Amino acid sequence: METGDRRQELSMSYRVVVKRNFSAAHFLKKYKGNCEKLHGHNFVVRVCCEKKRLNDDGMVIDFRILRNRLDRILKDIDHKLLNEIKPFNTLETTSENIAKYIFDRIKKGLTKEIRLCYVSVNETEDSEAIYYE
Repeated sequence: METGDRRQELSMSYRVVVKRNFSAAHFLKKYKGNCEKLHGHNFVVRVCCEKKRLNDDGMVIDFRILRNRLDRILKDIDHKLLNEIKPFNTLETTSENIAKYIFDRIKKGLTKEIRLCYVSVNETEDSEAIYYE
């Protein structure tokens, strides 16, 4: 393989994204304004994974497997008051912190070949927080 072809191969990768929703209430303890009061959102979560080479089935990861992992995490926070759930009982319940919470839990279940690119959390249609490493 020529050097230019090898560089292109090294920079190539595949990404997949799954999207799920959950509903939860929260309030921001340190914030001054409307968000310091108890309120709720219908959150939208996106999880993006990347891999250099596809598996034998031609996939980065089976969408069903990734969705099921995300669903198990969201089950713990769906229709709950986030401020009462660890780690949010001591951590501010911002979309940024929710994204990191989901990222950390998703990452634990992935193989080394799969890179978790990011987790994004929308609390409204036009407000998005993204966490990545």
